[in-house]
Amino acid sequence: MPSTMTQKQPAPADVTHYENFPVASFLCPPQLRPAIAAIYHFARTADDLADEGDANTPQRLAELGRYRADLHAVVAGQPHSNTWAQVFEPLAGVIHRFKLPVNLLNDLLDAFEQDIRYTAEQRHYATDDELLDYCTRSANPVGRLLLHLYGITDAASLTQSDQICSALQLINFWQDVSVDVARGRWYPSQQTMAQFGVKEADLQASSHAENARLLIASYASNARSRMLKGSQLACRIPGRAGWELRLVVQGGLRILDKIEALHFATWQVRPKLGAWDIPVMVWRALRMRAS
Repeated sequence: MPSTMTQKQPAPADVTHYENFPVASFLCPPQLRPAIAAIYHFARTADDLADEGDANTPQRLAELGRYRADLHAVVAGQPHSNTWAQVFEPLAGVIHRFKLPVNLLNDLLDAFEQDIRYTAEQRHYATDDELLDYCTRSANPVGRLLLHLYGITDAASLTQSDQICSALQLINFWQDVSVDVARGRWYPSQQTMAQFGVKEADLQASSHAENARLLIASYASNARSRMLKGSQLACRIPGRAGWELRLVVQGGLRILDKIEALHFATWQVRPKLGAWDIPVMVWRALRMRAS
């Protein structure tokens, strides 16, 4: 269902923070396209405030605070600041028409604020549990918002959606090690790096450390397991939405295949999907069956 998570939006392929957020794609139910696009643009704009440009940490946090205030204003039916009218004008209608769970939109903003502080203050997550806690706010709300639009609210579906969304976020991390390390972002936790005997130098582009391969291999295996646990949701959602989710799932799994093909050395090369991967993903999506 994301991430999945907030970069460019390709045909169902490359996995970054929100690349797998299905933004009004041809498979999306037409009546839901404006609502999905409005939610996407809310998340995309907030991510840009947190991550783009030359603003310093206090400036980014202040801007996100103003953005959150506009969200609270439209929820209350009050005027917003007009700074992001292209976001909040359509979002206001969607919030009220579909009775969106606003706590999920706030969770996304919490995650963006955490990203800003994380980059400025700590560099590493201490444990994998802390990293997964971040995913509950950065990725899982996306899937839950989409399920809400589809009218799916049962606990089993929400749990499976969380598995898919967390998996997509984690796949993004292990795909982007070379990019993130260069920017001073370290998503492998201190706990797991110590378990595998990996130092920061082992994840630099010039490294050929075998223990770093084992680290990424372990993380990739965990992400695959999470994705497979959630994948049955795609077989239970009827119609076009279910087919779109199948492609999202297969896009994530295909990236994991690419990571494995690189012998897990994603601190050297960022794997990505191309047009030639789409037939593979479509074939695998057609073969998915409900258990």
